[in-house]
Formats: sequence, C-alpha cells, structure tokens
Amino acid sequence: MISDFKNKTAVLTGAGSGFGLECARIGAKLGMNLVLADVQQDALDKTVAEMQAAGAQVLAMRVDVSKADQMQAFAEAAFQRFGAPHFVFNNAGVGAGGLVWENSLKDWEWVTGVNVMGVVHGVHFFTPKMLAAAKADATYQGHIVNTASMAGLLNAPNMGIYNVSKHAVVALSETLYQDLALVTDQVSASVLCPFFVPTGISQSHRNRPDELKAQDKPTQSQLIGQAMSDKAVGSGKVTAAQVAQMVFDAIAANQFYIYSHPKAIGSVQTRMEDVMLARNPTDPFAHKPELGVELKKALRG
Repeated sequence: MISDFKNKTAVLTGAGSGFGLECARIGAKLGMNLVLADVQQDALDKTVAEMQAAGAQVLAMRVDVSKADQMQAFAEAAFQRFGAPHFVFNNAGVGAGGLVWENSLKDWEWVTGVNVMGVVHGVHFFTPKMLAAAKADATYQGHIVNTASMAGLLNAPNMGIYNVSKHAVVALSETLYQDLALVTDQVSASVLCPFFVPTGISQSHRNRPDELKAQDKPTQSQLIGQAMSDKAVGSGKVTAAQVAQMVFDAIAANQFYIYSHPKAIGSVQTRMEDVMLARNPTDPFAHKPELGVELKKALRG
C-alpha cells in the first residue's frame, strides 16, 4: 500500500504504449520519478519526451524483458539513479493465437519469454532492493503489480500459449503476495487481469525478435486468432487510461485482484464450479452460440 506517490519512484515495463504509458502519465501527474523500459525504441522515446515535458524525472532504457542480463542492468541503473523503487509494474506482454499444437516452439519461446520470464525477471531483480529499503526505513512502502489477463483465470479456445503464460503470472503473483506477507508488512503485490482493452497487444508481433520469428506461414487457426484478437481488443469500451487509474487506486487500497471488467468474473465462477464439481469444461460460447458455430465452421472447413 502506498499512501502518497509524490517523489516516489515507479518502474514501468512496456512503457511505450497501453497500460505502461498510461501509468507513466498518472505517475508524472502525481510527481513520481519514472524508470521506463520498452523494447520499441521510438515508442519509448515518445513516452520519455512527454513525461519530461510534464516535469517528471525520467530514466529510460530499451529493454527486452525476456533477457535476464538486460533486466539486471535495468534494475541496477534504476537503483543507482533513484534508489529502491516504490512501485514496480511488470507489464510488458505479447499475444499469440492459434490451436495449441499448431503453434511453433519459437511461438512458445517468444510468448513465455516475455509474458512469464519478463515478470519473473522483474520480481527477481527488484524485490530484494525493495525489501532492503523496507528493512532500512520503517516508513518505506512498496508495491509490485504484475500484468496478467482474464486469460490468466479463463481458458478461451484458440489462445493456448497466451492462456498458459497468463495463468503463470496469476500463480506467480498470488504466491508473491503470500511470500511477501511472510517477511514484511511494508511491501505487497497485486495482479492486473484486464479483459479486452484497446492497447497495442494485438499487434505485439511488430516487436518479435528475428531469432524467434515464425518460419512458416500462419495457419488458418492463427489467422483466425489474430482476427478475433484485433476485433475484440479494438472494440473494447474500457480504455487503457481507465485501467491505469484502477492500478493506482488498487495500490493505494492494497487491493490484490484488479479487474477492468468485473462482469467477466461470472465466467471465472463457472470455470471454478467446473473444477469443484469435476465436470467437463463449460462451453465458452454458451452465451453466444453463433460465435462457436462460426469458429468450428472456419476451422473444420
């Protein structure tokens, strides 16, 4: 829980767009120091220019969060410049669709590298610095927020790699919350589980590294997955700016689960009931059967 953000330091990955950019905007307004990372240099440069114009102290680095050495250097640079951060937002993420057996191993490596190991690296390199600060100063307050997704609580078909990666982030975040509570009352954690919000996530392949590029043409299921993602993300009614405000509100209230679309929790309840009753997974298209019919037709045709 952080009660006053002024002059505190925020570390934000994926700061060039989406939730990272919007959290940077709020942080700048609140008078925070900003430590920003993104893999896309031009997007990062734009964010930096905007935040400096808003009067914020900024340190920015181009970072591929899936690379441990880059994240370690990023954490060291942040510590040298501003000391231990107060808010760490492990937010960088990428998306990929398609039937699970059709995804290449390079697809798996890319998505889990960013979405899972990126968060692991953030937790690994920043948490010890925050705990040391808490030990040295009884007034220090720190908070770590990891970006998962409703796909960390549900398993929509044709989105396997993404679901797997985001379930891992939820599991990591829940455990982090419990582990922190064992050792300190000054540092806590939250998990952000957005549903479809207009961000750059559906176009994340723009930043896919050459060595992990797909060798083959996309399959029918992958093309369908991309189209579904474009449509769902593009038509989202809740904005990234609103979600960023929810993140800051949750930190101030020490609230663990952060949902952009609380109504979507009904589907999570159905899934949990499936688990508790050991019944087979409920049809994800039960509320919109025509979608399921369309998808089956496209995949079987």
